[in-house]
Amino acid sequence: MQSNRLFDEFARMTTDAIGAAQGVKREAEAILRGRAEKLVRDMDFASNEEVQALREMVLDLKKQNEALTARVNELETATPKPTAKSKVAK
Repeated sequence: MQSNRLFDEFARMTTDAIGAAQGVKREAEAILRGRAEKLVRDMDFASNEEVQALREMVLDLKKQNEALTARVNELETATPKPTAKSKVAK
């Protein structure tokens, strides 16, 4: 019966050690998670709303740029090119 009690004691100690190790693991994960969240907050990333607003601004500017390019091309084709005869004599 002495060996059964020895095995029971060993099993209880092993179970306690595993429980303590799991507690340490949970605590370490919580600390690391907290530090990672603080690091991300301190990095000042743009929010999703800010990125979306910037995307819309860029698309609007792209449309304006395309319209202005088309207008310049239209004006360049409508304006007669200067010729040698149209130059003013000095």
